Amino acid sequence: MTRTSTADGGAVGAGGTGKRTRSARLDPICAEPVAVDLARAAISEVEPEHVGEYRGAVAEADRVVTHLFDCLLPGYRGWRWAVTVARAPRSRKVTINETVLLPGPDALVAPEWVPWDERLKPGDLGVGDLLPTPADDERLVPGYVLSDDPAVEEGAWELGLGRARVMSRQGRIEAAQRWYESDHGPEAPIAASAPRSARCGSCGFWLPVAGWLRQAFGVCGNLYAPDDGRVVSVDHGCGAHSEVLLTKEAAVEELPTVYDDTEVEMVSVSRAHGSVEDTDAAEPYGHG
Repeated sequence: MTRTSTADGGAVGAGGTGKRTRSARLDPICAEPVAVDLARAAISEVEPEHVGEYRGAVAEADRVVTHLFDCLLPGYRGWRWAVTVARAPRSRKVTINETVLLPGPDALVAPEWVPWDERLKPGDLGVGDLLPTPADDERLVPGYVLSDDPAVEEGAWELGLGRARVMSRQGRIEAAQRWYESDHGPEAPIAASAPRSARCGSCGFWLPVAGWLRQAFGVCGNLYAPDDGRVVSVDHGCGAHSEVLLTKEAAVEELPTVYDDTEVEMVSVSRAHGSVEDTDAAEPYGHG
């Protein structure tokens, strides 16, 4: 019988949803100490070292009671041994119905299971991995379906080989939104710090994509740009823009040093003591 834990750590039968039509009365015979010892002995036969303290009894139905014991198994923190005992009508003999391990209110349990296709995130696909695409994937439509984008129709049967499915309008809209909000859109830090005129749409390295997406997206073909080989938005930008040129300052011409010796300036010079009279005029001395 499958069992689940109740809010108070008790147990509910297989057909239960956690709700009872009426409250079961705790049977005094099934809840007496003798029945508790019987329940403990049932667990101790298999796990004698992993049965902890007694945690009480839960009435399951008339003359049916579940006794709870702490589980001491490594890795089962907060779990409880649940031993269900029962007795026949007008009988005082209690027998073991079943034993099971149930999580208590503070038990360490595994997270709720989520299907793999809901857990998958962008970038999870690794080398050698296979990612099957659902047959009803809304991002794809059969290749023969008339598209609102002529470029899609032209590429649907390229080289005569044909593609079974092509991207739907919804798929293209989702891709465009994802690209625009990524690190290759206008809000990227590198685009915000680039000059206002350095937008990808005016760059010589801009390679527009096909179809109506070319109005907003292209591929960067600049070897030295961080987005080389990636899809970028038309208003993305960086410092490697083809028209971002360095302004050269005009060189200052150096003039040669010129000495003018066409004029002579008369200056007074002193002589040795006693060589001339104080009243004598000073001899001219050329100083260029």
